[in-house]
Amino acid sequence: MSELYLLTTIAGRNALPRFLAFYENHGLTVDLVTLGHGTANSEMMDYFGLESSERAVLLTVVTDRVWPEVKKGLRRRFQIDVPGTGIAFIVPLSSIGGRRELRFLTENQEFVKGEESALKDTQHELLIVIANQGYSNMVMDAAREAGAGGGTVIHARGTGMERAEAFFGVTLASEKELVFIVTRTESRRAIMQAVMRKAGMQTKAKAIVFSLPVTDTAGLRLIEEEPE
Repeated sequence: MSELYLLTTIAGRNALPRFLAFYENHGLTVDLVTLGHGTANSEMMDYFGLESSERAVLLTVVTDRVWPEVKKGLRRRFQIDVPGTGIAFIVPLSSIGGRRELRFLTENQEFVKGEESALKDTQHELLIVIANQGYSNMVMDAAREAGAGGGTVIHARGTGMERAEAFFGVTLASEKELVFIVTRTESRRAIMQAVMRKAGMQTKAKAIVFSLPVTDTAGLRLIEEEPE
């Protein structure tokens, strides 16, 4: 039985090709890349020898069996523990919508499916939907019909499109949208199934959805039961 994690890597944009090649050599296909900016001031950047605050954020799925070797390689090849080099971290995944999508995201990694949730007794889940650009409304319409509230959309770019198209047998756009939806745990399955049914790979949205456990929240304006 294996555990699944969402691996997030944040590094300078000029290092992006090296990280992509490194992950590919370890059997990981980075599925999404989005861009951002670091917040270090000029004095800190000069101190650490950084030339630019521009950052790349890489997202992929990794198993607990592959992660130790990947972490070791990040430390040896990229000296990622040195301040200013970058950061990589993993967050446990609760579930992935669809068996075929699960096989795609864990391809080239030995994975034995176990229980869905890595963290028990969590009251909320973060659903992350990856869809073709321009179809976030289709995703949210499906999610709302199943009881979801609002969502947040982030632009990203998919990598390895040739591999994905060969796997699914459909044409996929490289420009993607990430839709973040926080929902009650008991609503997770219904929302994921609705998104898969109405905005999944058989539609123009070509959406994939997975969930992460949320340990605590503030600001959702949900009515919680008061303890007796």
